Amino acid sequence: MQFTIHADGGARGNPGPAGAGAVIRDAGGSIVASVSKFLGHRTNNFAEYEAIILAFEQLANLVPEKKRVQVQAIVKMDSELVVKQMRGEYKVKHPVLKQQQAKLKERIATFGEVAFMHVPRAQNKDADFLANEAMDAAE
Repeated sequence: MQFTIHADGGARGNPGPAGAGAVIRDAGGSIVASVSKFLGHRTNNFAEYEAIILAFEQLANLVPEKKRVQVQAIVKMDSELVVKQMRGEYKVKHPVLKQQQAKLKERIATFGEVAFMHVPRAQNKDADFLANEAMDAAE
């Protein structure tokens, strides 16, 4: 089973009102789930992590636990920082982001293969829209 997750998070003011959004597509490119959530007063990096965490919670609802080891998921996002942190290329220094990374690692641990890929913002429009929608809903 293959899935592509487009995830994005943002904060207006950084820190400020924050939102997370993600879209999950199956191997054929069809959207199988999406999430948009207001996060309160947070940083954009917190929101980026939260978007992926929420996406994997959605994916866990779609795929029975016994079949998760068969899942190949690629996470595409325009946050180069989070991608490089999840690949182990950059260290996570901020205590709150360390917690977010640990939470994300816990969520992805039950899935077979998970890769992280940086994409230009233009290729992440669906997730960006959902993150902004979450921030707009709080105003």
